[in-house]
Amino acid sequence: MNEPEIKERVAAFLGEHDPAGDRLEFLRARFDAGLAWVWFPEGLGGLGASRELQQVVDRELAHTPQITSGVQGIGLGMAAPTILAFGTEEQRRRFLRPLWTGEEIWCQLFSEPGAGSDLATLATRAVRDGDEWVVDGQKVWTSGAHHSRWGILVARTDPDVPKHRGLTYFVCDMHAPGVEVRPLRQITGEAEFNEVFLTGVRLPDDLRLGAVGDGWRVAQTTLMNERVAIGGAASVRRGGGMLGAVLDTWREQPELRTHDLHQRLLALWVEAEVTRLSGARLREQLVAGHPGPEGSGMKLSFARLNQALSGLDVEMRRDLGYDDWAFRRSETVDFYGRGPGYRYLRAKGNSIEGGTSEILRNIISERVLGLPAEPRVDKDVPWKDLPR
Repeated sequence: MNEPEIKERVAAFLGEHDPAGDRLEFLRARFDAGLAWVWFPEGLGGLGASRELQQVVDRELAHTPQITSGVQGIGLGMAAPTILAFGTEEQRRRFLRPLWTGEEIWCQLFSEPGAGSDLATLATRAVRDGDEWVVDGQKVWTSGAHHSRWGILVARTDPDVPKHRGLTYFVCDMHAPGVEVRPLRQITGEAEFNEVFLTGVRLPDDLRLGAVGDGWRVAQTTLMNERVAIGGAASVRRGGGMLGAVLDTWREQPELRTHDLHQRLLALWVEAEVTRLSGARLREQLVAGHPGPEGSGMKLSFARLNQALSGLDVEMRRDLGYDDWAFRRSETVDFYGRGPGYRYLRAKGNSIEGGTSEILRNIISERVLGLPAEPRVDKDVPWKDLPR
């Protein structure tokens, strides 16, 4: 399928469906027409076309009802590609359509109080009981759990084998008995993420993604897509994003233009442009297959840039009597609809969420640059024998 053909298909779709009508019905129809993710298979929101054609579809449908990418981010960027890669046909048809339309919101139940950077040491247990699994444990930093219908969950199903081999991946019903969500207040004043307690939660085996014990491999698909989603999936215009907010301050306040600030802004502009172009290359790689470790580099750069740019923005405003540190609770991250103070504080989390910058540097050094791996003395030790 080429660009003229996809445009013709979009035009035919718009001829049959009124964008001014019911929003949800329009989104459902768009999914059914294969215009949600055009690179997905037919019947699952796509047309089996090239991923490059998604930009054409999005451009042609720019003035029609849109999905809410902030609230739906985890479902769209992490759950959907994992379900596509490892889900059964029944699971794909059950979950992908309401995920894309936003009828069902998703969260990610990975990190734990004792297993953050080293996810494979997680202790949440899933014990089989006939056709069900009984899950007990605690997860933390779970963004959006308070409004989620489903969660992607990794749990330990075999404590007698090394940590990476005893994990299984599930879809967790966030409305099931035994699921308790508690908000965590953060530095911005929001409670955007939560801790989740799982006590005797029963999940049917048909909510398992992948084989028993293969959870680490399934989780890697999620994690690679997560880093791309955070760091490089979206197309940013030249001089846009967080850089755009700082440039606005620079243009509007000529009295701030010292030589030192000018040099620092130029250096960050160059780095932002390199990151933007690297993101374009990464998206071209995605056309050919699944994301690899390169996404870790994009996410690492994204975090550093956001923190440096938001810090420079606040610094430039310090002599203006800037005092816009008023915070309010929000369900989603909103870097550009809020003030510089909010952006400065919220950006501190960018080097933690989606994989800490320290862990990402290890991934880049080993899997991209081919440097020797760190010694791992616990690699072949059964999980139950590891000190915790």
